[in-house]
Amino acid sequence: MSAASRAPLRSRRSRATLLSAVAAAAALTLSACGSGGTSGGSGDTNFVTGSNGIAAVKKAERADAPDLSGQTVDGGRLDVDDYQGKVVVLNIWGSWCPPCRAEAKNFETVYQDVKSKGVQFVGINTRDTSTGPAKAFEKEFGVSYPSLYDPTGKLMLRFAKGTLNPQAIPSTLIIDRDGRIAARTLQALSEEKLRAMLAPVLAEK
Repeated sequence: MSAASRAPLRSRRSRATLLSAVAAAAALTLSACGSGGTSGGSGDTNFVTGSNGIAAVKKAERADAPDLSGQTVDGGRLDVDDYQGKVVVLNIWGSWCPPCRAEAKNFETVYQDVKSKGVQFVGINTRDTSTGPAKAFEKEFGVSYPSLYDPTGKLMLRFAKGTLNPQAIPSTLIIDRDGRIAARTLQALSEEKLRAMLAPVLAEK
C-alpha cells in the first residue's frame, strides 16, 4: 500500500476512534445526574434487577472489576485493588449533582457503622472540572472516605459492556472480597437501601 493510500486509512481510523469516544462520553453525559434506571449493560448480562432498582449477580457469575486507580480528590494516590479481601462500596458522584448531595450523608453514616467489619467505601468524583468543588462537597457532607478524581469519566468507561457498569450519576456498585462486581444501582440511595444492598455481600464467606 502506498503512503498516499495509507494516509486516508489512518484518517478514517482516527475519525472512527474519536467518534466512538465522543459517543461514549455523550452517553454518560445524557445519563448524568438522573434518577437512574433499572436496565444496563448489553449482551449476556447474567444479572437480575429487583423491583428496588438493585441488580445483583450470583457469586459464580461475577465479572472482575476493572483497574480503578489514580489521583484522589485530595491529591493522593489510590488503587481499589489494594482493598482485595474487603468488600468495597463504590459510589460515582459529582458535586453538581442534586441526588448525589441527597445521598452523601447516608453513605458516610453507613461507612462509619461498617468500616470496622471489613468494608471500604471509595468514591469516584466525575464531571467536576477542578478538585475545588469536590473538596467543598466532601467538607459540607463530612465525607471521610477517599474518592478518585475522574473529571472526564475515563474510569467509568473501563467497565465492560454486559457487566454491572455505572451508567448514571449517581451509581453505586458493591465489589466483593475477590474484587468482583456483585451488585449495582443507578439511583440515589437512602441509608436503608444502602444497608440492604451491602448486607448480602458482607454476609458471604
